[in-house]
Amino acid sequence: MQNFGRNNYDSVAYVNCDEQPLAKSMFEADYSIPRILLVVQAITGVVVVPGKTLIIFDEIQEAPRGLHCLKYFYENAPEYHVMAAGSLLGITLGQKESYPVGKVTMLRLYPMNFEEFLLALGEDQLHDILQQDDKEMLGILKPKYIELLRQYYFVGGMPEVVLSYVENRDLQEVRTLQKDIIESYRRDIAKHATKSEAMRINQVLDSIPSQLTKENKKFIYGVIKKGARAAQFEFAIQWLIDAGIVYKVPRVSVLKMPLKVYEDVGAFKLFLLDCGLYGQMADAPAAQVIASENVFTEYKGAFTEQYVHQQLTSKGINAYYWSSERSSAEIDFVIQNKDRVVPVEVKAEENVRAKSMSEYIKNNPELHLKGLRISMRDHIDQGWMENIPLYAIKL
Repeated sequence: MQNFGRNNYDSVAYVNCDEQPLAKSMFEADYSIPRILLVVQAITGVVVVPGKTLIIFDEIQEAPRGLHCLKYFYENAPEYHVMAAGSLLGITLGQKESYPVGKVTMLRLYPMNFEEFLLALGEDQLHDILQQDDKEMLGILKPKYIELLRQYYFVGGMPEVVLSYVENRDLQEVRTLQKDIIESYRRDIAKHATKSEAMRINQVLDSIPSQLTKENKKFIYGVIKKGARAAQFEFAIQWLIDAGIVYKVPRVSVLKMPLKVYEDVGAFKLFLLDCGLYGQMADAPAAQVIASENVFTEYKGAFTEQYVHQQLTSKGINAYYWSSERSSAEIDFVIQNKDRVVPVEVKAEENVRAKSMSEYIKNNPELHLKGLRISMRDHIDQGWMENIPLYAIKL
């Protein structure tokens, strides 16, 4: 936000509502814009000029009535440009005042995807080749893309972590920052949930690496602890989803539009928001992720599915999955892309078979499905199914 302000405004008035004691109470007395602007000037030393100064309220969830105050900037002082940021933990779960519906443009940020990671590393040419979908060049440069994909698996897409990696190339510092992020989540969980709720939320969070390394990645309550039941942990799972820490991928019973109609609420997978955080929680060694050829096949493909889901999410795509009633066959992801349903198989290797997807498409000709396989193989279109490389996901 500050970088955006520096590049687009004459000045920036940055207020961190968590660090500044005065900021925490600036909205409590009233919603007088002149008074609030004086407080902003007192904190930042910046005289706010309409249209030329960007006002930033960071961690706005820590200032009571701060979010609601944005309504009064919109209605009574639209000449001032205001940007606010806060975690979903605080804004969604901790706020008791009303949200200024229709007065604030909400932008949800996701971890950086692989293409953005390339740009951060200064690999603009490799990024452009991906954008142009130059299949010949993608094949020629495949070893380089795989090398960078290994780095992305380890670093992930959390901006602070990526910045540290770009500047220092220190893998230990990467893991330290990722651990700090997980611990900050735990502190916020303790802040916004009761003691018993926080214990269950953390138990669900801790179980995710184990859940994803199962052959069948359907979420199993018994993995959390022996004898665990849905009724005990449904709230904890929803809490993590609402906070944006995990994503729920529901099962669908049939591959028809709209997929939401065919959702099975009792069966689902859970993925973390970031593959780097997953690696930290799984305690994946740097040598295994960065240097080993086995990173794509270790952990039963969990890294690869986590990565693919993250790329789908970054493109605003809601993912589902399909499995047979006895889970003897499974399609890793099912997505609704424009006017068609696309079954997606994820494979971590070049030697691939998409048996479940092939059988489903063959047995349901009336659905007119064309499958997508994402693997280490080069691009190939086989008519009933198209293969795209893991490092070149474009939908």
